[in-house]
Amino acid sequence: MANYDEDTAFLGQKGPFFVNLFFLLNAIYISTGLHGLYIVFVGASPSHHCRIADGNLSEEWMTASIPNETVNGKLQPSQCRRYSLETVRKLSAQGYSPLEVNLTDITLETCVDGWSYSTEIYHSTIVSEWDLVCDSEWRVPFTTSTLYMGYLLGSLVSGQLSDRFGRKKVLFVSLAAEALVILAQSFSNSWLLFCILYFFVGAFQISLYITAFVLGSEVLSKSLRVLFTTLGAFLHYCIGYMVLPWMAFAVRDWRSLLRVLSGLTVVYIPLWWLIPESPRWLLSQGRVLESEAIVREAAEKNKVSVPEVIFSESQVKENSKFSVLDVLQTRDIRRTTFLCLLLWMAINIGYFGLSLNTTNLSGDPFLNCFLSAVTEVPAYIMSTILLKSCPRRPVLWTGRSLTGQHTLALVLEMAGKFGFTMSFTVVYIYTAELYPTVLRNLGMGLCSSAARIGSITAPYIIFLGTFNKYLPYILMGSLTIASSITNMFLPETFGKVLPETLEQMQKCRSFVRRDKHTVEEGKGTVIMKEDKI
Repeated sequence: MANYDEDTAFLGQKGPFFVNLFFLLNAIYISTGLHGLYIVFVGASPSHHCRIADGNLSEEWMTASIPNETVNGKLQPSQCRRYSLETVRKLSAQGYSPLEVNLTDITLETCVDGWSYSTEIYHSTIVSEWDLVCDSEWRVPFTTSTLYMGYLLGSLVSGQLSDRFGRKKVLFVSLAAEALVILAQSFSNSWLLFCILYFFVGAFQISLYITAFVLGSEVLSKSLRVLFTTLGAFLHYCIGYMVLPWMAFAVRDWRSLLRVLSGLTVVYIPLWWLIPESPRWLLSQGRVLESEAIVREAAEKNKVSVPEVIFSESQVKENSKFSVLDVLQTRDIRRTTFLCLLLWMAINIGYFGLSLNTTNLSGDPFLNCFLSAVTEVPAYIMSTILLKSCPRRPVLWTGRSLTGQHTLALVLEMAGKFGFTMSFTVVYIYTAELYPTVLRNLGMGLCSSAARIGSITAPYIIFLGTFNKYLPYILMGSLTIASSITNMFLPETFGKVLPETLEQMQKCRSFVRRDKHTVEEGKGTVIMKEDKI
């Protein structure tokens, strides 16, 4: 395949076509921020205690029927135990008051009549509706894990579907399917059905995220590509993340919140006619005329002249279909894939590990969620600045090393969160630049699958803190530092054009080796020929 960036250089870098597409794709990422973390509020656990199902008891006895217990150094009413209701009834019938009885002598029992939930913060959540507390408390984190399990499936399947049927079709099918499943989820009549639907929300959501990312990487100009894959996509995700808590503040019933989130997706319907298919992907399929039509439309919007022939038929080779096995085809591709998988897994373990470790913050939950989103903005901005002028490997290595320092001092935990967020940003664009067009979405999908394994594992790493509070930090810090070292074995992509074929990807690695010899033989002079890569 001819070099796409060279053949379309006449389009310029920042014409109206690229700018409009930049904002349209970023608008889609706002939905991923809104839909990605609603479980924080939908699955919140309101204050609760055992229900006292006896209208004959005085208010004084009903209050006294709930024993106090110490939790994290604070005395509070028990959430899972009450004094034997039968004994309390007898004492009340005999005319005793709670002050005249040694309550600690009364036998404790479980909440056999269910629970009473506070509606001060949340009017309704899945926890209060299906009693996901006490012995069933494990169901709440499991519910969250079903989203990540869906991510795992979506990461694997969406890449192959997108490489086979096109970026645009998979993008909008995923967007519509996600909205419909969220709407169906709001009508769930059981916890099990909610989890099953949440699994598919995760599958469609990650498919949407990855496909939009790849589409932007392939269609946008070189100057806007870096901005989109760093500050653009991640910052607009963060905008959705920041808006979510205020929507949850206004709509405090979980079913109504899900219906509002699903309904907002209708604003994206017009984008079907505004976002084009990837010309790179069309070329990789041998569909030259369709690819040229999109490029000519872009030239018209950018008000530039178009050469008579953009892509020569003799230069375009129709590619065969690719599968997961193709990313393991040669030693170089296997090594690149393995190192990328390790990077993505380590970053997700650390990012979600630190995020989950801060969920017990005191204060307003809506404000806490908003502030958690705001803290990621500086990392996105810093990543964007560095990616424009710095090689990928040192930037990624710096972020990974910074995240590993929280093993030395817990006061650096926020610095670790900043480093993980920055690493998140860099690894996305770095991976997209490593793989050729014919395998890019497939490679991104595989790496995202490894990331999901990391996010599913993170809660269990945090759980180890119940045995030793330093153990999670030691594990996460060791893993992040180790992965930052292995990162240095990947090829540098800074200043290189995106590879189109498997051959170009391999030439890129062999070209790096030739450059190394050129330095030695040419007395320090390195000749970079990007048009040959």
